[in-house]
Amino acid sequence: MPQLSADDIEQLRAQFERQLDVGLHHGAQLAVYVDGDLVVNFAGGSTGPDGDETTPETRHLLFSCTKPFAGVALHQLVEEGELDYDDRVVEHWPEFADDGTQKASITVRQVLSHTAGIPFGEFDDQPERWGDWDAVVAAMEDIEPVFEPGTTPAYHAINYGWLVGELIRRCSGQPVEAYVAENVFEPLGMDHTGIGLRDDEPDTVATLAGYETSERCHAVEEGLEDPAAEYAAAFNQEAMRRAVIPAANGIGTARDMARFYACLANGGSLDGTELLTEATVDEATTTHAETESDGTLSRPARYGLGVWTGGLAADMFGAASKERMFGHAGLGSSFGWGDPELNVGFALVTNGIREESFEHAARVGQLSDAVRLLLQD
Repeated sequence: MPQLSADDIEQLRAQFERQLDVGLHHGAQLAVYVDGDLVVNFAGGSTGPDGDETTPETRHLLFSCTKPFAGVALHQLVEEGELDYDDRVVEHWPEFADDGTQKASITVRQVLSHTAGIPFGEFDDQPERWGDWDAVVAAMEDIEPVFEPGTTPAYHAINYGWLVGELIRRCSGQPVEAYVAENVFEPLGMDHTGIGLRDDEPDTVATLAGYETSERCHAVEEGLEDPAAEYAAAFNQEAMRRAVIPAANGIGTARDMARFYACLANGGSLDGTELLTEATVDEATTTHAETESDGTLSRPARYGLGVWTGGLAADMFGAASKERMFGHAGLGSSFGWGDPELNVGFALVTNGIREESFEHAARVGQLSDAVRLLLQD
C-alpha cells in the first residue's frame, strides 16, 4: 500500500501551516489515516480570535460533517433488519404523513439521498426551537413537499438530521445522540466526538469566526448576502451547542473524523471493530442521485446514502477526485473524506467559516490534492 514518507508529512505540514499564516482561519486540525494508521495529526493556531493554542484534542463545531455519523447509525439498523432502504418512512413513523398523500410515498432511501422533496420549510427559520425534539418531530409531521418525492436532488441541510434522527429513535428506541454515541463513536474510539454537548460536558469548543466580505480572499459583488458572521454567532451560543441537531452540530476533532472515514474506506472495519459490512459501505458510498443544479445548493451535486460522492470537477475532494471517494463538508469550515482505493481517511477541521463555493473549497481541495498526490507518487 502507498505510504507517506517523513518528507511527505513535512510537505503537508508546510501547506497546513501556510493556511494559518495567511489568515484563512484562526485555528485548524488536519488528520490523515493511511491503511488504518494515523500518520498525520496536525494542530495549529488558536481556538478563536483571542483563544488558547489549538491542540489535536481541541473540539470543534463540525456543522454538516455530522450527517454521515447519523447516516451510518441508520445503516446499522438496516443491517439489523429494523428497516429497509425502500421502506416508506410512514411504516416506521405513522404520524409523518397521511395515507394516500404524496408525502406518504417518501422512502428511507430518498431521505438518505436528499431526494425526499422536503429540503426546507418554516422550521429552518426557528432555531430557538431546535433544542426541543418534540417540536422537531411535530415540524417534520407538518411539513409539506417542495418537490415531488424521488424526482429532484435537493440538499436537506437541516431536515436530513431530523428525519434520520427520528427514524433512528423509532427503530432503536434510543434518542439519536445516544444511539450514535453507543454504536458509532464509542466502538471506534472517537472519544472527543458527539452530537451536541451533554449536560455534564464543559463547553470548551473552539470559537467560530465568520469572515466578512472585507476579509475575503477574492472579490465579492456588492450587495450579496454575507452570512458567515451570523452563522458563527448562532453556533457559538451554548444553547445551540447543547441541542441535538443531527445534521449540523456534531462536535469533535479531525483525528476522530479521519478515523471514521478510515474505517469506511477499509470496508467498514478498523482495528477489529466493524461498523458496517463491506456490502453496506458499497451501497452507502455509491452515487444514488446526481444533478447539474441541486434544488437547494444550485450547483452540481452527487449523493450516496448519507454521504457525498466525488468525481465532480474541482470539488472539495480534490481537482481530480474519483467518484468512489466519499465524504461530507461542514458549512464553510470542515471536510472529511474516505478513499477506498488508497485506503485513506482524511479530515480538515477549522474554526473559520469561509465562503462555501470558493474559499472553503479551495483550502480543502489544496490539502486533499496534496495527500492524494503524495500517496500516488
